[in-house]
Amino acid sequence: MAERKVYTSAQGKPVDMEKLRNQNETSIAVGNARVNARGDEIGPGGKIVRKREDLQDEYYKGTK
Repeated sequence: MAERKVYTSAQGKPVDMEKLRNQNETSIAVGNARVNARGDEIGPGGKIVRKREDLQDEYYKGTK
């Protein structure tokens, strides 16, 4: 398994971006896109309407 890249902040503290991304993937994204950080479409109350994989499948079926 590949090692994770750990970046160093301006204050010299280590920041594991992959871990940070995984911890916040269910958080609602900022803006009016109605998606969470993972890319799932969000409906009323923050419930997942369509998963990211379904959206990708639909997109690529139309481009073939």
